[in-house]
Amino acid sequence: MGRLINTSRASLLFALALFLVLAAALIVVVRWMTPPKTARLLPESDAIVYINVKPIRAATHFDRNPVSRSADLQSFVEATGIVPERDLNEAAFALHRMSDPSGPNGPVGYSEVFEGRFDGQRLDRYLASQATARETYDGHTIYTIPITDGSVIRPLRVTALDGRSVAASNMPTPEQIHSILDRHRSWFVSGSALLTARFHDVPLLASAWGVGRLGLPFSDHGAISAFGLQLPLATDTDFVASLRYTGSLHLRIEQIADSEADAERTARVLGGVLGLFKSIQKMQQPSGSGAAYLQMIASLRLERHKDRVILTATIPTELLRQLTAANSGAAASIQ
Repeated sequence: MGRLINTSRASLLFALALFLVLAAALIVVVRWMTPPKTARLLPESDAIVYINVKPIRAATHFDRNPVSRSADLQSFVEATGIVPERDLNEAAFALHRMSDPSGPNGPVGYSEVFEGRFDGQRLDRYLASQATARETYDGHTIYTIPITDGSVIRPLRVTALDGRSVAASNMPTPEQIHSILDRHRSWFVSGSALLTARFHDVPLLASAWGVGRLGLPFSDHGAISAFGLQLPLATDTDFVASLRYTGSLHLRIEQIADSEADAERTARVLGGVLGLFKSIQKMQQPSGSGAAYLQMIASLRLERHKDRVILTATIPTELLRQLTAANSGAAASIQ
């Protein structure tokens, strides 16, 4: 009888352990299949870019390198105690196509959500000292700070969402920052229409990714320019781009064409451009950081699968360290 009880108890414990393992696995799968909250808070937009800084920081240790900051950013660090390369964990950006590309925002405006570690009271005092206007919406204070870019001055609206996250938008009206606060108030938000439609195309475990019309910041007279070359792609072309770190950093850029015929034409033209670009780079004499750069160029591959054109490359860790060391302060500046 005692043996039967012990067997039943062991079976019950095994079943309970199995249930807990399956539940944990399900939570992990659901978490990876659900867009990060920082991205889900973003308003409707033409494109979304998301960066999980933690794995990149762990791989490159860029937070240990000396950083040359602008006077404005250094003032921000001293006033708030926020060291971006150390304290920023996640960042999500919504890209908005502007109706007037010659306006203060240029061809694209931005709405942003940052998540990390910061002292809310110090940040609030800093924002209050810089603001020229403020608004209370849904219990949050939205500060309007004038940002000067050359001869252009545009408003940047900033608000703390909670003790770990901050939202900002440089759009002409407060509609986008209000939308972020509305989403933050909801107990669960699925995200914008673009995020719902395209997140399933993002590769699993991607540390950084972007979906939508990612060519907007690189637009030049209606086309996309990169590395000094004008690519045969319109600025309204939809992309899914991602970076995954698995010992080395893997870049994947996927263009979504209107048809298989369009994808075939794009692949043919881009293949020619890529071949020419590789030939030019081979003529360069690598030295220092150039060797890692040429290694990345050599890894570029172009494929077509039905209505999609896919460009892949491997970014050497050394090149990633160099890039993050040179730009670690810029991406996290709330400007």
